[in-house]
Amino acid sequence: MAGSATKTVYEIFQSMEHGPAAASSTAWLDHHSRSLGLFIDGKFERPADRQSHSLSDSKGTVVCHTTIAAEDDISQCASSSVNGYKAWSSLTCFQRAKVLLRMVSVLGQHGQCVSELCEMCEASCSSSSLVRLLQFYSSWAQLRDTLITSWTPLGVVEVVTSDDCSLYSLMLKVLPALAMGNSVIVVPGRSAAPPALLLAQLFTTAGLPAGALNVLTGSDITLSTKVAQNPNVSYITYSGRLLQDGVTLCKNTAGLGVPVSVSPCIGATCPFIVFESADIDKVHWVLCVQESVVDSVMDRLKLRMAGMKCVSLLSDEHRTLVDAAVQEAQQQGATLIQSSAAPPSGAQYPPTVLCNAAPSSPCVLTPSPGPLLPLMTFRSNTEAVTLGNHSPHGQAASIWTEDLTLALETANGLSVGSVWVNSHSVSDPCLPSSGHKDSGTCTDGGQEGLYQFLRPSSSTSRPRSSHVSMDYSKFGTAASPAVIPNESDPSSAPPVYQQFVGGKACKSVSGSSVAVQSPGGDRVLAYCPDGGRKDVRNAVEAAIKVQPGWMKKNPTGRAQSLYSLAKGLESKKQDVAKAVSLQTGLSTEESGKEVELSIARLNVWAAYCDKIRGGSLPMPSSGSALSFPEALGVVGVVLPDKSPLLSMVTLLGAAIATGNAVVMVPSQKYPLPALAFVQVLQSSDLPAGLVNIISGDGDQMTAALANHSVIKAIWYWGSAECCQYLQHTCTNPLKTLRLFCQKDGGGMDWTQPEPSFLEEMWRNAVQWKSVWIPTA
Repeated sequence: MAGSATKTVYEIFQSMEHGPAAASSTAWLDHHSRSLGLFIDGKFERPADRQSHSLSDSKGTVVCHTTIAAEDDISQCASSSVNGYKAWSSLTCFQRAKVLLRMVSVLGQHGQCVSELCEMCEASCSSSSLVRLLQFYSSWAQLRDTLITSWTPLGVVEVVTSDDCSLYSLMLKVLPALAMGNSVIVVPGRSAAPPALLLAQLFTTAGLPAGALNVLTGSDITLSTKVAQNPNVSYITYSGRLLQDGVTLCKNTAGLGVPVSVSPCIGATCPFIVFESADIDKVHWVLCVQESVVDSVMDRLKLRMAGMKCVSLLSDEHRTLVDAAVQEAQQQGATLIQSSAAPPSGAQYPPTVLCNAAPSSPCVLTPSPGPLLPLMTFRSNTEAVTLGNHSPHGQAASIWTEDLTLALETANGLSVGSVWVNSHSVSDPCLPSSGHKDSGTCTDGGQEGLYQFLRPSSSTSRPRSSHVSMDYSKFGTAASPAVIPNESDPSSAPPVYQQFVGGKACKSVSGSSVAVQSPGGDRVLAYCPDGGRKDVRNAVEAAIKVQPGWMKKNPTGRAQSLYSLAKGLESKKQDVAKAVSLQTGLSTEESGKEVELSIARLNVWAAYCDKIRGGSLPMPSSGSALSFPEALGVVGVVLPDKSPLLSMVTLLGAAIATGNAVVMVPSQKYPLPALAFVQVLQSSDLPAGLVNIISGDGDQMTAALANHSVIKAIWYWGSAECCQYLQHTCTNPLKTLRLFCQKDGGGMDWTQPEPSFLEEMWRNAVQWKSVWIPTA
């Protein structure tokens, strides 16, 4: 029609501009006067004296204003969450599942409003994907007490997301926490804040008790830190593309005694591996291309990029970063494929492929915030896996080939949480995925992702602690002075123990030893090596050499090695029991019982080796999906004082049964049982370097473990100060932490036979990978 402002479909697709939002989302925003308050205790709260933050769409138009929460709001929200937890967790599994299913019906009525609001705020999430999440987790809410026995919810969970996190990633945290019976405090990023507030209101309509889901909005990551400082919060989990925000959250909450997990969203750092057997016409983006087909791929890229417009960047600073990345890549030999010439200035840049980029180039390791795609070539499958694993990011990868055997072999070698074969960005809540390397410290999705929101019923809630002021750069640099023995009879010299590194009993690198006192402190029982940073370095070098082969070993073979280790301990029962009795002051009968329990525990872990292996997953769409647990790598363990032998074999068995190598530091108070176990290890058939035991000053050894980049996880029992140091330090690269304060005995009864107790140990020793294989 002449004079009409309405654009044709052709014009819309030519400009690719966003159309006007429908009236439903606009009406909801107008109902709140475009100024959204905080959602606390089942209703919106709008304190009059609070500051606000404006949220704009892609065109720069202000969508709404969100309230910045203050200290009083946080206290009110935490109290509401405690009450909400009591009401929500007291419901039966059927009642909780019914509320989540009722939410599906509510979304059917308001799904369009949610989708449009997500589009306006650039927090992409379709109503159909939310429905799928609700259906999946409502079924797990129903089956919690049937299939996940002897586990209980944590309490109040804080879910934090970055400013660019999608609503789907947010709800992938919120819904499993609710399904398991927790209450949730959501601290969303700016883009996801309005949709999160709308969903919280809809949940109340569906029958969720007031306080079970609260939403606090703010301006930056400091709000989540303030929420974490509230003693009622039991667990914090972060999701987002901004890893630095997750690192900042870990450092800011160090010393509070609350566990923190990080799981960055899938971003532009996902590698694409294209083999010569791929159907190249179906490949949209690439990173690693086999040399024999690289020319064909580049021709198709040039064809598809022709006519593409420049992409808007967030700021001129981002343009500077993009220019610098392109210039450096070209200096290292890369050539460019661009849809058009880059404008001389301004916050815009054309889609650009950096052909033959160097693997060490910053554009590969730390991609700049722009439309840049580094393209590297490889010749063999082994080289492709090496390139794919070269990045510090390990969230996901995409493999393109029509050879299924090649695809599965490559997927098995990639250190990532999700692998898509001949597809990309396939997401479903039934797929478990763990962040590898710098891409997270927890598992999301599937049954495996539920356990981060649960704890064994036999364990107690962890006590909160207070942050203490400390100089992290000097922690562990001054070892405790050695005790000079005062022997009345020099002829009866105490025995000298050795540590165990690389399959050999040896002295420490420094050659020094420390005296081990009797329980009464009246005499010297023995001398043990005073290990240090160089001993840890040697142990990790030995462990990293043997761990890949041990992980690939047949599970039955690993089980036989553990059975053999148990037999070896039984043959040395008297010697080890004597060391336990001498060190701890236990009677001969009690120390003998601890050895017997240790033998039984090793046999249990041997039985675990080939029993839990993942499997095929039921997918709602065509295709097949596989999930399987993988070893973490090299695990550092600082052992507790309580039950020194039994705790050691429990943690040792959990680690090596799942394919890990370990560097263990015995209890500084009771080191002799662990050092006496060295003679058992010497006669075992475990590969040299798989198990390493180093004694020494606890703080100094812990600092050495924390600062070693190869160690993937640390399990620690000790002081609250050292727990704070680990949480603050183990962020570059990210390490999976299990921290227990020694003053409460580590919160564990090592003699308990509860299945959930050992299951938790096993789950802490693995990370999950899922492989998606589409079908026609």
